[in-house]
Order: sequence, then structure tokens, then C-alpha cells
Amino acid sequence: MNAPVKTPEIITFGCRLNSYESEVMREHATTNDLSNAIIFNTCAVTAEAERQARQAIRKARRENPDARIIVTGCAAQINPEAFAEMPEVDNVLGNEEKLDASAYRFSDFGISTSEKIKVNDIMSVTETAGHLISTFAARARAFVQIQNGCDHRCTFCIIPFGRGNSRSVPIGVIIDQIKKLMDNGYREIVLTGVDITSFGADLPGTPSLGKLIQTILNQIPDLLRLRLSSIDSVEVDDALLEAISDTRLMPHLHLSLQSGDNMILKRMKRRHLRDHSIRFCQDVKKLRPDMVFGADLIAGFPTETDDMFANTLGLVDECDLTFLHVFPYSARTGTPAARMPQVDGAIIKKRAKALRDKGEMALHKRARILDDTKADVLVETELSGRTQHFMAVKLEKKATPGELIHVLLQCNDSHQLQGRLAE
Repeated sequence: MNAPVKTPEIITFGCRLNSYESEVMREHATTNDLSNAIIFNTCAVTAEAERQARQAIRKARRENPDARIIVTGCAAQINPEAFAEMPEVDNVLGNEEKLDASAYRFSDFGISTSEKIKVNDIMSVTETAGHLISTFAARARAFVQIQNGCDHRCTFCIIPFGRGNSRSVPIGVIIDQIKKLMDNGYREIVLTGVDITSFGADLPGTPSLGKLIQTILNQIPDLLRLRLSSIDSVEVDDALLEAISDTRLMPHLHLSLQSGDNMILKRMKRRHLRDHSIRFCQDVKKLRPDMVFGADLIAGFPTETDDMFANTLGLVDECDLTFLHVFPYSARTGTPAARMPQVDGAIIKKRAKALRDKGEMALHKRARILDDTKADVLVETELSGRTQHFMAVKLEKKATPGELIHVLLQCNDSHQLQGRLAE
């Protein structure tokens, strides 16, 4: 009998797309000897994310002196030499190479800094292959990549240089991937990518994200829960708005808003203004009254005044946002925003805290609204799970991760939701 394949340790930073790609890399262990490897799948969205990755790499080397340390992800794609120069690092792979099993042949690498690196020109990549993954380690929901890259050039963002231009996975491949995951017991699927609302522009017939969602829901009637990762509301089409009425599409949209001030939005080179965000949330609420919104918001973007920040703070109420993902602005070398007049670091920190405090109040408000209501909860650990609206719930009794259970929600004095089995 063959010995079971020992998979590498994979440490993932950043977005859901990275989580998906980490599972692709884990499956490469079946064709490569990665049993003694530690792979760091890095993020480059902020300087802090890159600092944390470096810190984790150094710690891993101290604790695992004989391990092969491989660094990949967006930070490695953008600045491979910097990671290759770290004495703790054995190999550096680009974002395209990390998904190719043949790239892990260690005999192909040398020992000099340049020989440690396998990173191509990501802008030359024109297709995104579908990778049929069967499972996700220690996760109750499964991610499906539908798109990669971004054609937009927001002035604060370095990610297009780590991911390349937008390219879509064919609809048939996406359908096959979802069916395979469902066959393995997954009840909730999350569609993910870098800019998923740009899906389809490069495919024959130019299908949209809305068309993709309608096709998934029509062709896979047994799919219980379909969820979207972050979307850009300015790209939402009528087909997506029509799909929102289907209760199998979860009533939770996370929006890439970034700011609530028009001047800052223009300096960010965003394609929407404040009023568009407000109207979009209002229109969606008319179609799906129970819809809950989350948003990415940046505190302290260059040139931001107190009044400009107040507009962002006010947007939380005007869009009825519940989940806030707050980014204290962090200058990224090579971006236009890094050359703009910067806001003092102490002010950035203060504004970020104000936004997080506002977000905590919004979350408490939502929990109170859901008090004494019933919900279907996807169990994540034996004693916790999330509702359709992505609200965290502490379970009264142990349940099986991955299971869907019907619970009565109760909001405690700490504004946390607790759930007990309902009839």
C-alpha cells in the first residue's frame, strides 16, 4: 500500500482568491515532493501585509531550520528579488507559476538570488485556467475562482501589477467546479476573483457576472447558497439585479466603495461618485429588503481633509453598511497616490479607529434587528457559524462543520448573536 501524501504547510495572506489558490497549490503535493515545504502565499494590498509576511517567514525559518521555504503571491510577483535576497527563502514563484505543478521541480532552481526566482511578466498572461479543486482545508464554504486580474488603475492600488489584466474562467468550467465541490458536500459556494464584476468581457459573447449567476442558479438547482466576494457596484448590470431576487443568492453584498467623498474618489481614480453608491444600495434594498452590505473603506487617503473624511463616515449610515473592512492608507511605491501630499500618520490612525468604531456600532445595530428571528446557519466550527447575511453566530450546542442548521437567533447584552436549534 502506498503511503499517504504529506501535504506542505501553506500560510495564506490576504484575499479569498489567495485562499482558493492555496488549495490549488496543496493539490500539487500529489505530483511533487513538497512534504518538507512551507509555502507563503503573500498579499501586497498594503505595506503592512508585506511586513507581516516577512516577519512570518523569518519565524518559520527559526522554527523549521531544515524546511524548504517557498514564497509566492502578489508581493512576490511584484518584488521577487527582495524575497529572494532573504536568507530564509529558498525559492520564489510568481502568481502564474504557483498554479503550475511543474514549477515546483526544485532541481530547476539554483542557489544565486536570480536562480531562486521563477516569475514571469504577469501582464503577458491572457487566460485564466480553471482548476478543479475537490476540497478546502478546514473550511465550511468553498471558493470558486471566476476571474483574475484587473484592467483598472486606481491610484492607490498596486494589485494589477501583481495579478495582471482581467481574464475570465469559461462558464462551463465554473459550472463543473461547483458541481464537483457540491459532490464533496459543500453547501455554500463563494464566487471570487480580483474584480469579479468585470467577468466575461474577454469571453466569447461577453457574458456578464449577472448572466453567470443566472446560469449557475438555473443549471444547478440543488445549490443551496451562492455568495459573491467584493463587487464594484458601478459595473453591476440588469442581469445581476434580476438575480438578486433569487433567495439562493445570499443577501450580503460587499462593495468596493473606498471613500464617501467625491473629490477623494476622483483622486483615487474610482469610476463612481458618492451619490451612485447611495442609489445603488437603495435600489438593491427595493429588490431585496433584507440585503446587508459590507464595504472596503480607506482612511487617510492623500489630501483627505476632516470634512472629506466626514463624508466617508456619513456614508456608513446613508448606505446602511453593516460590515466595514477599514484600510488605514498605506503608500505603495510605484502608485500615483504615493506621490501625492500625504496625511499625517497619527491622523490616519485616528480616522481608521473612528471608522472601525462606526462599523462596530453598525454591526451591533444589525444584531439587534435579528434578535428573536430565525435563520439558516452554515456551521463553521462545532460551536459557531454564519447566517445568510454573514452574521456570526455562537451556537448553543455542538454541530457538524459544513452542516446547515435552522436556529433561533438571540442578541445578548454584548450584541453578539447566539443560536439554538429551532423547530
